[in-house]
Amino acid sequence: MIKTYIFDKINLYDEICRKEESELKKGTINIPEEEIKMQYDYMHKISILNQEFYHKNGRMPTARVRNFGCQMNEHDAEKLSGMLLEMGYSLVQSDEDKASAADLIIFNTCCVRENAEEKVFGHLGALKAAKRENPDMIIAVCGCMTEQSHVVDEIRRKYKNVDLVFGTQNQHTFPELLLDCMENKKHVYNTEHLDGRVAEGVPVKRADSIKAWVTIMYGCNNFCSYCIVPYVRGRERSRSSSDILQEIKTLEAQGYKEITLLGQNVNSYGLDKEDELNFAGLLDLICRETSIPRIRFMTSHPKDLSDELIDVMASNPQICRQLHLPVQSGSTRLLGKMNRKYSAEKYMEIIDKVRSKIPDIAFSTDIIVGFPGETDEDFEQTLDLVKKVRYDMAFTFIYSKRKGTPAAEWENQVPSEVVKERFERLLALQNGIDREINETYMGKKVEVLVDGYSRTNAERFTGRTQGNKIVNFVGDRHCIGEIVTVEIDEVQTWSLGGKLI
Repeated sequence: MIKTYIFDKINLYDEICRKEESELKKGTINIPEEEIKMQYDYMHKISILNQEFYHKNGRMPTARVRNFGCQMNEHDAEKLSGMLLEMGYSLVQSDEDKASAADLIIFNTCCVRENAEEKVFGHLGALKAAKRENPDMIIAVCGCMTEQSHVVDEIRRKYKNVDLVFGTQNQHTFPELLLDCMENKKHVYNTEHLDGRVAEGVPVKRADSIKAWVTIMYGCNNFCSYCIVPYVRGRERSRSSSDILQEIKTLEAQGYKEITLLGQNVNSYGLDKEDELNFAGLLDLICRETSIPRIRFMTSHPKDLSDELIDVMASNPQICRQLHLPVQSGSTRLLGKMNRKYSAEKYMEIIDKVRSKIPDIAFSTDIIVGFPGETDEDFEQTLDLVKKVRYDMAFTFIYSKRKGTPAAEWENQVPSEVVKERFERLLALQNGIDREINETYMGKKVEVLVDGYSRTNAERFTGRTQGNKIVNFVGDRHCIGEIVTVEIDEVQTWSLGGKLI
């Protein structure tokens, strides 16, 4: 009975997606410029209040953004930082020992896994004492966690020190909500859903001057049975190709050498809008209209990876020879329960097709261990697929039950000790493959985009190849931000070492 209910629930979501498809193609629009201008007016009003703070305290108020989660969240944090700077805040680093030093603290949250939520609640609890000492401190929580009603209810009940809560889909209204909180000295909660609308023109403070995130679409329509993302990020909404192209041209003029196009499923780009390019067309447009040396994208859903996209990747050297293609499981039976809409055999066909067109492609993936009902045979099939594909990198996760998803209601959860043993076996296998692939680079000359100094050795520099391999080498500061040639003479499991040519 439980299984029937779960699959009926998934099928209901699919039916809703199909029924609303034609409406959504007409409905995805930009939020009117007047609404964005109003937010700039609110930013200006807050900047005046912050100037008053300066005259009273001899310094500008400080703010920090604590970010959790994926690349989409990282880019969202850049937008929050951009708005904060526009409002006159002085941004401080997110070191643990400075947690109570800021006048405004924003937790930009993730809810894909339980431990991410627990970390946020832990930080909120730790700030209760700081809030008592400084009642004027403002604590805000935003991001994916706040799109779950039970989480918002818990914050209301247990964390009275939180002043402001807002969601992923109304992030652009942050200045308006913050001003309400500041002027009226009250708690503000707003997690309004804005499906079908996209905000443009929000200020951005880039965290990097060499590489940049560029979001091309928001939301997800896939409803994998384990995933909370469609519920918290909303339905798929694509930005216009003209807005995306203009942003990339601006980044190019500013000297950026690499962009990563972001979306929950970039392969679905444009399907929600009439007379818009598809993702392959967008990539081709970017390559034709800009000279950005490196273009990456993530994430691609296997069910939507087209022959046209493969051809565009193969024919444009600007597009990095790397493809992140989450498989989640090597068991066709489990993939069905996950609502992934492809089989393990179909996935391998895609891998082979890409490799036939792009022989030097580097594959990365996501794999879930311990999905409800996973048997020894299912797990062995996952190991077998990993051996066949030989990923350059695999992000491996233990299944995390997410309230509100179909899989969370299943009774056949895998015992934790079994999951741990399987997880360690998978890690050992992938680590061995990582090392073997890296050893093939010995003596090769590779092009590296230099990020900066190595985190582990101040005398060395670090960067990445087109295939996203980390390379450490001796050089000088003038190579930062440049693409240089390095001859590999050292191999580690997760990185390469070499000398500058």
